[in-house]
Amino acid sequence: MRPSPITVRLLNRLVLRTALWDVYALEVPRGRTGGVQRVPVVPVDVGEDRFVVSNFGESAWVRNLRAAGVLTLARKGERTTYQAVEVPVERRGPVLRAYRAKAGWQVAYYFWRRPDPADHPVFSLRRTPPTG
Repeated sequence: MRPSPITVRLLNRLVLRTALWDVYALEVPRGRTGGVQRVPVVPVDVGEDRFVVSNFGESAWVRNLRAAGVLTLARKGERTTYQAVEVPVERRGPVLRAYRAKAGWQVAYYFWRRPDPADHPVFSLRRTPPTG
């Protein structure tokens, strides 16, 4: 399921500017252009681990993250860089439950349309040490 053009052009920008909920800007290098793709995400912590979930499924940021293996989460002037590893489908259940509980009605529709955990890529995040 691809996000609509209105979501990409208008709603994503609005969500990133308002910083409602626990929204972060996920920044990932674009594969072909070399630019940076910015999308709003709601990270979820399960135990000591942090994850990001794609409620849209196989989206551009998911493909870019698979290729790059690294992302930055930015919010309120803070930026943290992480290495990202995709979580196998059979281990996504606890993360998806925690994500749905945290994000609530904002993501319920996507999980209603696509209830299979295989339809929602999940990435485990590990902080990278600062450079310089």
